[in-house]
Amino acid sequence: MNATPQQRDIVILGGGLAGLTLAIQLRQRRPGLDVLVIERRAHPVREAAFKVGESTVEIGAHYFADVLGFREHLETQQVRKYGLRYFFSEGMDDVGPCNELGVSKLLPTPSWQLDRGRFENFLGDEARKLGVEFLDAAVVRGLELREDGSAHEVRYEHDGSEHVASARWVVDASGRAGLIKRKLDLAQPNDHDANAVWWRVDGHLDLDAWSDDPGWRSRFVPAERWRSTNHMCGPGYWFWLIPLASGSHSVGIVCDAKMHPLDTMNTHAKAMDWLREHQPHVARELDKPQHALQDFLFLRHFSYGCKQVYSGHRWALTGEAGLFLDPFYSPGSDFIAISNTYVCELIDRDLAGESVAMHASIYQQLYFSFYENTLSLYQDQYPVFGHPVVMPLKVLWDYAYYWSLLAPLFFGKRQADLPLLTRLRPAFNTGRALNLGMQALLRDWGLRDPDAALDGGHALDQYGVDWCRRMNGALPEQLDDDTFVARAEENVEAMRRLAGEILALARTAFPDIADHGLAALAPAFDPDAEPEMVPAHWWQVATAATAAEA
Repeated sequence: MNATPQQRDIVILGGGLAGLTLAIQLRQRRPGLDVLVIERRAHPVREAAFKVGESTVEIGAHYFADVLGFREHLETQQVRKYGLRYFFSEGMDDVGPCNELGVSKLLPTPSWQLDRGRFENFLGDEARKLGVEFLDAAVVRGLELREDGSAHEVRYEHDGSEHVASARWVVDASGRAGLIKRKLDLAQPNDHDANAVWWRVDGHLDLDAWSDDPGWRSRFVPAERWRSTNHMCGPGYWFWLIPLASGSHSVGIVCDAKMHPLDTMNTHAKAMDWLREHQPHVARELDKPQHALQDFLFLRHFSYGCKQVYSGHRWALTGEAGLFLDPFYSPGSDFIAISNTYVCELIDRDLAGESVAMHASIYQQLYFSFYENTLSLYQDQYPVFGHPVVMPLKVLWDYAYYWSLLAPLFFGKRQADLPLLTRLRPAFNTGRALNLGMQALLRDWGLRDPDAALDGGHALDQYGVDWCRRMNGALPEQLDDDTFVARAEENVEAMRRLAGEILALARTAFPDIADHGLAALAPAFDPDAEPEMVPAHWWQVATAATAAEA
């Protein structure tokens, strides 16, 4: 064992997506920092069958492309994503007649599908170019976190020898291994009981060729469905299809544990049998010989929180070492971006000679509030995921919530601006109250009408929704403080109008449905008037379904 500790500024435990991007961000902000990354896996890693978490949305995509500066790699070495796409296709042999929600054209702010193996190999190379000492095939053997102001110590094994690193900061980015979490007993369960199974197959699945229905291709011209993060939705579950740049496709089932127990799908054979029952067309496509199986994995109760992620004693947790939500809207990279940026802010303050205890507490409160508000989009909502009327409205709402408040905060570099956050508190509080009421309303509506069905073939095009395009396109705009606050207030006012329209629509189906507090927060809407926020076609589809059931 090398008994002489190596003196480091920062040791990062884990060199996956969170750890490598943090190391790069730190060196870009402070080129003189001595950063050591200790990663268990040997590099280069295998492409395709490596890790899930391949889909990005706006915050994570902006972090990789613009904050870290890797847009060229994303444009040339990864797949440009054609948005999130949803098919309400439970039990359908032919998906042509199903109802589909997606975009016909790319929205202004881009996102990408990540081949995680390819991207993490690239990140490892970039980190080393920046002067990060990135040790792959290295194992952490011990960890001492000190509260007396002295340096922390990390014992690790590399190339057959044991070493000790003495560090001012230690950041845990070890994923579900959770080295600091286990050491300090920081694990915290949540009530979102969901499981996932996933696998990769050779070749891309061409969804545009999945039906002979003449309307299938023409619905979303010129969209290329295969490039979307595709969700095949049904009661209590969704099935993903994500293309990878290395020529493979990532697929997986995510489900409510009570409605679809894990033991019905925890082998590849069982998962395929499950698909033959719930998504028979998908199963038939995956059975084709060109789509050979590459791997198969599953995870029970994948969602969890954490008691603490940032400490005034100069340690932190980031990425899945801290908390994890749900993959439905692909927020994993978003929360890496947010958390890494808070860690950088704390380290900057510490190196400038400030005490960081207060800011560690405040940043943690903010981060946990983002987690809790986002968790509300998923928790107890899976029973309505296959509902062809409620679920498109939920997706529309959830996007509005994300683009109105959290995404602008990160794009605008305001997530650690405490004076501005104080000014924004009323808007965020109103947005939170609206969202909690809306999630309860949508759940109530869907559970009252669990067997809803629509005559198929409806195309719900999000690109055609003017305010969606505007909100999405406005994200990169850099605004002064007063304009930023005014924009947030305008966005929340748009959420209020949308909430009023959705409540009116729900009451056309169920006049006695509870308002869940929305009546006091949102303006009343006359259901016979022309909707401003819910697209007219969506409104007509929903009311036609209600009339048919009556």
